[in-house]
Amino acid sequence: MKTVHTIKELRDHVHQQRMAGKRIGFVPTMGNLHAGHITLVTAGLKQCDVMVSSVFVNPTQFGPGEDFDKYPRTLEADAAQLQAAGCNLLFAPSVDEMYPGDQDQWAKVVVTEITERHCGAARPGHFDGVSTVVTKLFNIVKPDVALFGKKDFQQLAVIKRMTTALCFDIDVIGIDTVREANGLAMSSRNGYLSVDEKERGAALYQCLCSAKERIQNGERDYDSLSQQAHATLSAAGFEPEYFNVCRADTLAPATAGDKDLVILAAARMGKARLIDNIDFRLQD
Repeated sequence: MKTVHTIKELRDHVHQQRMAGKRIGFVPTMGNLHAGHITLVTAGLKQCDVMVSSVFVNPTQFGPGEDFDKYPRTLEADAAQLQAAGCNLLFAPSVDEMYPGDQDQWAKVVVTEITERHCGAARPGHFDGVSTVVTKLFNIVKPDVALFGKKDFQQLAVIKRMTTALCFDIDVIGIDTVREANGLAMSSRNGYLSVDEKERGAALYQCLCSAKERIQNGERDYDSLSQQAHATLSAAGFEPEYFNVCRADTLAPATAGDKDLVILAAARMGKARLIDNIDFRLQD
C-alpha cells in the first residue's frame, strides 16, 4: 500500500490507475479505525480494482466544545489495518493541505432540509463540514464507488443527496453496521467508554430492536414509543438526546401510513456520544 500526503500525489497515482482502465473505490475516514471501517474496504474490493482510503480528522465538522483536539490520531495503526485489508492507496493530508489559508473564509457545501433534524439539530454546522470535506475528497479522488457505514445513517443520507444534487458520477453505497458481540455499534468513540459503560451501552441497540418489534406488531403511536425509549435509556445510565421514528428516504417524522422506516437514536454514555439506528420495511 502506498501512502501519500498531498493532493497532487493522490491525483497523479489515481490518474495512472484510471488510465489503466481500473475501477476506483473510495472509503473516507477520520482514522482510529475499527472493524467497521475495514468492512467497507473489503466490500469495495469485491467490486473495484483499486481501493483508496483517506484518514483526515476534519475540523469543520466539529463544533465548539466538541472533541476535535482530543480525537484519537492513530495513523500508523490505521495504515497497518488498511494494508492488511488490501487497500492500495492511503491519503493522509494535513489540515493545511485540505483547507489552505483561513478555512472559515472558503466556500462550503450546504445540504438543506435533511440536515435540520436529529444530529443536525444537536450539532449545528456539523453536516456542512461533512458535506464540504466529502465534496473536496470526491473531487480529489474522483472514485467510481464510495462506501460509507450505515451506522451514521443521517450522514449517509446527506452524502447521497449531495452526490445527486451536485451531479457526481459516483455510486454511493451504504454498508450494514458492524457490532460488538453485545450489539453495541462499533465506533471510533467507543474508546471513551469504560468496560462497564460498553456493557451498558448495548441497551441502545436493544431499545432500537424492541421499538422495531413493537412497530412491526402494530404500534403506531411513535411519540409515545419515543418517550418510553427515553425512559428506558435513562434507566440504563444514558443521557438520551433523541429517539426518532422516521421515513427512511427523507428522515422526516414517520406517519402511520409510511412503510420504509428508520429509527434514529443518539444518547450520551459517560464521555461518549453514541449514535445508532435500525432501518426496516413494514409489510403491505
